[in-house]
Amino acid sequence: MKKFRLLIMMSALTLLVPVTGIAQSVSDISELSPEDRRAYMQSMSQEERQAKREQWRTEMDAMPEADRKAMRAKMATDRPQRGNRDREAMRERRESMSDEERAAAKAQRQERKAQHREAWNSMTDEERAAARDKFGKRKGHEKSGGRQHTREHKSDTAE
Repeated sequence: MKKFRLLIMMSALTLLVPVTGIAQSVSDISELSPEDRRAYMQSMSQEERQAKREQWRTEMDAMPEADRKAMRAKMATDRPQRGNRDREAMRERRESMSDEERAAAKAQRQERKAQHREAWNSMTDEERAAARDKFGKRKGHEKSGGRQHTREHKSDTAE
């Protein structure tokens, strides 16, 4: 009976541990395929994802400079392949669209652009600065603080 309880308890514990929890370090996650990496990240809650990102940042900061450069170089070589693959898929999708679908997609893009423009125009200067900082950090421009040239800046230099 004790063995049966132990067996039940062990099987219950194994169900609690996610199957995708295999990749723990930065190097482990970088070795996964994009689909596995996406599934791994989606299997976590938002708090778990944030904690994992912090753990990876700490690991990257603790790495020797040579290892860090090698990992970044590997990531950079992977990036264009992904971009080209995505670009090709988008091109195929666009070419397979009918004229009506293309027109509808264009109208949707224009509508989204108009909504973004309206939201931007309704912001205060402080909100715009915060949005620039947030956008810049998300795009990886932490050092420059986001976009460097604004319309106001360009109009000042044009005079």
